[in-house]
Amino acid sequence: MHRDAILLEISAPETRVARKLGSTFESCMKTGSQADNRFENDAEKYAAYLQTPEGRLRLDLACANVQEYFPARQESNYMCALDLGCGTGAAAVTLARLGFHVTLLDSSPAMLDIAQRAALEASVGGQITPKYDDVSRLRNLFNLGSFDVILCHNVLEYVDDPGAVLSDAARLLRNSSAILSVLVRSQAGDVLKAAIQTGDLAAADDVLTSDWGQESLYGGKVRLFALDKMRKLMKAASLKVIAERGVRIIADYLPPKVSRSAEYDRILELEGKLGRRAEFVASARYMQFLAHPLKDGV
Repeated sequence: MHRDAILLEISAPETRVARKLGSTFESCMKTGSQADNRFENDAEKYAAYLQTPEGRLRLDLACANVQEYFPARQESNYMCALDLGCGTGAAAVTLARLGFHVTLLDSSPAMLDIAQRAALEASVGGQITPKYDDVSRLRNLFNLGSFDVILCHNVLEYVDDPGAVLSDAARLLRNSSAILSVLVRSQAGDVLKAAIQTGDLAAADDVLTSDWGQESLYGGKVRLFALDKMRKLMKAASLKVIAERGVRIIADYLPPKVSRSAEYDRILELEGKLGRRAEFVASARYMQFLAHPLKDGV
């Protein structure tokens, strides 16, 4: 798909729905581990973040990158996608509009509630199935080879064993042309943010040698990833990386005279170009990896 068409597709206003919070799934039985209170209690805060230029950029760039590597559609094959830690469902709505049946997996009832409302407002509710459970139980939740596309965006930062999640996700990919998209917070990006955006040189120095950063939206710690570490994790999970992308490279550091809102389209276009260049991947706020399973039947 042409990149301009991709950006047009993902610029649809479905993320407006993220402002709304309905009732939670009070009757839902907890079959997985307890949901992280940050995502349950602060779901509305996350929904509001996705309305900011920074939130929109992360979503739009990540969606555009994964669409470049969609597996070829087979007439006899019903295309299925899995969105791990689906959040407000904005990415899932985009996939559904492109013809996928999307399963949402999240351990936050509040997030799933927002995602379902977004699907209904976008008229794709029939193509989206919510599942309330924890990503740590992934291998027990679905049959092997069930999905053509799996999104694992900003999930590994919050799990106990990122390698296990990647391995379990790889086993769920249908065949060698299926795609896993992984988006993680970059350690180098956090170093630059501390030094350039806040001028905190001590914090920048600390992050340089730490696997953990500070979560500004929710509070608490968040796992950080170095480029070489991610490459090793992907390989250990029997995944073949076919593309590496940087997401949000310069947007966080633009001077006040550049309006993030008025100049959004120009920033998005420039970020897309920079993110495709290898020299910028590790320095981005987020790194994205597109991968196939190494062989069928993993």
